[in-house]
Amino acid sequence: MLILCILGFGMLVGWLAQLALGQGSKPNGQSLIAGIVGSFVGGTLASLIFDGDLDIHASGLLGSFIGAVIVVAIWNAVANRG
Repeated sequence: MLILCILGFGMLVGWLAQLALGQGSKPNGQSLIAGIVGSFVGGTLASLIFDGDLDIHASGLLGSFIGAVIVVAIWNAVANRG
């Protein structure tokens, strides 16, 4: 059940990051990967920096979104460079 929640949250965060950057209107594989990677990196760092633990906090959720935006932006920059 936890795995499904993580995948669902990752898809949502990745899709919101794509919408914030104007990169599409439907969730896809890129949004899932960006959401999970961004959530892991951004959420973990934000939780550790602001709250000092790995529990679910608002700072971790916001960090997840910011991390996903960064991952989507880097992904698009690399894809458009080639």
